[in-house]
Amino acid sequence: MPHALYTAGLIAYLAGAAVGLAGFGSPRRARIGAFSLALAGALLEIAAAASAIGQPAAGTWSIPFGIPFFSWTVRLNALSAYFNLALGILSAAVSVYSLGYVRGMEGRRNAGVLGFFYNVLLLSLTLVFTAANAFFFLVAWEVMALSAYCLVSFEHEKEETRRAGIVFLIMSHAGTGLLLIAFLMMAQAGGSLDFAGWHHLASRLPAWEQGTLFVLFLLGFGVKAGIIPIHVWLPAAHPVAPSNISALMSGIVIKTGIYGMALVFFDFFDIPPVWAGMVVLGVGVLSALLGVLYALMEHDLKRLLAYHSIENIGIILIGFGAALVFRALGHPALAAIALIAGLYHTMNHAIFKGLLFLGAGSVLHATHTRNMEEMGGLIRRMPVTALCFLIGSIAISGLPPLNGFVSEWLTYQALLAGFGSTQTLARVVFPIAGALLALTAALAAACFVKAFGISFLALPRSEKAAEARESALSMRFGMGILAAGCVALGLGATWFLPIFDPITEQTMGGRFSALLIAGNGLVLSAGTPRGGTVSTAGIAAMLVLLTALPGLFWLVWGRSTKRAVGPTWDCGLPGLTAENEYTATGFSKPIRMIFSALYRPRREIQAEYEVSPYYPTAIHFESEIEPAFEKRIYDPFLEWLMSVSRRLRAVQAGSIHAYLAYIFLALIALLLFGVRG
Repeated sequence: MPHALYTAGLIAYLAGAAVGLAGFGSPRRARIGAFSLALAGALLEIAAAASAIGQPAAGTWSIPFGIPFFSWTVRLNALSAYFNLALGILSAAVSVYSLGYVRGMEGRRNAGVLGFFYNVLLLSLTLVFTAANAFFFLVAWEVMALSAYCLVSFEHEKEETRRAGIVFLIMSHAGTGLLLIAFLMMAQAGGSLDFAGWHHLASRLPAWEQGTLFVLFLLGFGVKAGIIPIHVWLPAAHPVAPSNISALMSGIVIKTGIYGMALVFFDFFDIPPVWAGMVVLGVGVLSALLGVLYALMEHDLKRLLAYHSIENIGIILIGFGAALVFRALGHPALAAIALIAGLYHTMNHAIFKGLLFLGAGSVLHATHTRNMEEMGGLIRRMPVTALCFLIGSIAISGLPPLNGFVSEWLTYQALLAGFGSTQTLARVVFPIAGALLALTAALAAACFVKAFGISFLALPRSEKAAEARESALSMRFGMGILAAGCVALGLGATWFLPIFDPITEQTMGGRFSALLIAGNGLVLSAGTPRGGTVSTAGIAAMLVLLTALPGLFWLVWGRSTKRAVGPTWDCGLPGLTAENEYTATGFSKPIRMIFSALYRPRREIQAEYEVSPYYPTAIHFESEIEPAFEKRIYDPFLEWLMSVSRRLRAVQAGSIHAYLAYIFLALIALLLFGVRG
């Protein structure tokens, strides 16, 4: 059954790509055909994943097309089916959204080409999650990278877009190069390219090879995931892509890096050394904290969301790192709980970040700006979009009772359990990581108070915001699907947790979800004697009750009272306008001052005057923060690379004799290498 559904989904994606490219003489037909078939493919893949996710053993079969001498096989086991399920849910909602969103491009851009690359991206993502051997994985990985590049660069007439596309492509191929080296090392050790033959293979290698493989895989997959400091492509590419593509990029494309890490750390390795888990934990904490700190400084709504993707990738890696440490210390149950926390947050982030990018896309579609300083008052003009964005904001802030709270709470509990470890380093590192995660969550909540408040509340700060209108029905429906997912995965967490049992059985050798479920399935437990309990359903019921009580009080006693209706108090300043409102810059100023050593802010004030500088006619204010990683890491590296390249130009002498000599020397070197081998 999964085999047939999976293959049918791939065929639907291929058909959608063909329809988008052919167009059939009508942009409307191309748009509807391409995205409707993408929706059909997503629903088929959801069904395939749902039918396969309960089995830890892999169902493996060959795809009926390929090239000789290479095995084009796919497998759906518990882990790959879980990621394919996340892909299907997000892509289904985005496909519905795209039917209305892309309609606005007709007449200006080729919507059929967008539909073609969109379907190719979904096809390649499905193959990445289900590839059964290294060759097939790398082919699908490269197709994914190239199709994503074409989608990021869709509005290629803009300099910002072209630059972001090039940065994405360079970083992506750098990561692929590292993965290629790691896969070749694994193939040489295992004598095969099949992943089935690599099960626990890395742990049987010498220590130096284990360490080398770990670093190669962490960096290779980390580039795609957007971990700090190899994250620079992410805040550049996500804002410039069409918003439906941004939702896919942030929600699921970067999760291919997370899938790769899960596959390597919990399948290719058996019990990795403690230091490996500590490294992953440290990278996770660094990415989470710096991601949210940089997000707080952004006024570009989509760029702000892109930095929050780095933050949430960090939270996922905190769970993975804790799982690796617990596994190395011989605590499989705690390792399983930490792994469940990381995987749960993977799904949750796909849903609430997809929702937020779709909401940002609706705002951009209505106001034609990404600058929050030019928004405001949108809650009256776009109430459905505002509600969906608010739900996503609550979820990403880790507030109950939505899904982000559940996975972050599980992560806290896993870290607190580490305090009881007999290993001294774990007892020190885990509480520190928990404290920094709590700081990250608080800053994330502050950031989305800013994002929602500045964008949707108060008065419009531009004519574009004042003239905004609600999004098309399909766009609202697509956002509604993901908003419902945020609520369902929060309130129904205890019903969702058993889905991880086949994964932990596959990776940890046991089923542990029962440890996390108490109170007849209504209470979430930490799974340890020292841990706490929480009920998201109970919190939701209490919130509903507290919301309903004032209404009930008014119905009983309030009708008989007299009311006086008057203008809102204006602090004695009549005629308040949008110029009197709190700005995004002002909101984030305290954080910028506290963390000035990180931001290194620079500001410039220019005053124009006619008679005296004490009576300016206009004041221009400009503020920016230092792009630390670009300035201190990437710019010096690029300068060195350009210097080396200029020296190497001497090799290109323009002489055919010199080129023949190079070929001859290379041949001799290869022959000597072959003889020694």
